[in-house]
Parts: sequence; structure tokens; C-alpha cells
Amino acid sequence: MQIAVAGAAETTRQEYKTAYAVGRLIAGSGAVLVCGGLGGVMEAACRGARDHGGTTVGIISGTGDGNPYLDIVIRTGLGHGRNVLVAQSGDAMIAVGGSYGTLSEIAIALKTGCPVFGLSTWKIEGVVKCSTPEETVKMAVEAARNRSPRAGTG
Repeated sequence: MQIAVAGAAETTRQEYKTAYAVGRLIAGSGAVLVCGGLGGVMEAACRGARDHGGTTVGIISGTGDGNPYLDIVIRTGLGHGRNVLVAQSGDAMIAVGGSYGTLSEIAIALKTGCPVFGLSTWKIEGVVKCSTPEETVKMAVEAARNRSPRAGTG
């Protein structure tokens, strides 16, 4: 099972803390965390997952190494086009805060039937508003299990 995490590369202290908790909880669920692999929310979520034994995948826009908490780096050279790959790699998506890049990932996920759960993010139809990292990850994991043929295999 794979949970995509979307959020801005530049973030507030509170968003970083929230994203770290999301990553920690994703790791605890046994899911793989997939993100855009850069800083901010993506780094915080990866750090939370890695600190708690999870696996992280970064689908990065260029040719660099991404953030230091990535287990697997996929270098696309696609710029913002990599948002499609991030959105399509998740069995569910969690959005934390974010700007237009996050909005594009949310839109792609929703357009393709991927459930999206949000914490202090865009308020648009289809995004399930959540109040805490615990609620968000629980709902995302449940949705991913119901959606993914891979779910339940660890």
C-alpha cells in the first residue's frame, strides 16, 4: 500500500510538525510514503516515516538527490510534470497545507479517483477535511486498503 503526501517545499513550523506526524503514522500503518521528494512538508513527512522505520519514495522533479530522508529516489527531469507521477503512485493522498503545486497534485488525484484527505489545505470539493494527523492517516489507510489490490500485502 502506498500513501502519497503532497505539500509545499517551503512550510511553516506547524505544517512541518503536522507533516512529521503524518509520516510517523504512515510508517506505523506499514504503508510506503510517496512524495515529491523535496523539502518542507515532503521532507518532514519523510523524516517522520524514516525515524519510525517506514519506507519513503521521492519522485523528484530534477536530477538531484532530493531530501535526506528518502529511501528511494526517482529522478524524472519532468519539473512540475512529476506531480502526475506522485498523484498516480498513491492508493490515497494526504495533503498538508500547500500552494499551487499541491493543488495540482490534489486535482490529478481527484480526477483519477484517488481519495484525498487534507489538513489545513485547499478547501475544494472532493478533499476530505481532517482535523488531526491521526484521523487523516487512519482515513487514508482505510481508503487505500479498500482501493488497492496491493493493500494488505505489507
